[in-house]
Amino acid sequence: MRIDDFGGRRGFTIREFVTSEKYTGFTKAGVRILSKDFPKFKEMINSISEEDMTEEEKAGEVEEKPKKKTPKNQEELPDY
Repeated sequence: MRIDDFGGRRGFTIREFVTSEKYTGFTKAGVRILSKDFPKFKEMINSISEEDMTEEEKAGEVEEKPKKKTPKNQEELPDY
């Protein structure tokens, strides 16, 4: 994760980092949140509880929780 300036636009970037014989560094796999969208991203992240992230195992299988509907007051971040 890093805060960067790409093309004159500041943002928060989360990228996969790999270490191999041929290449060590960040890959193209990841996401970039523009600074103008960061407050909404932070609000969305803070709305996730630790309980939301736990998995319950039952007889060797992972039980899926029902998907939550996005509240009307929350918007999805645009893809860039």
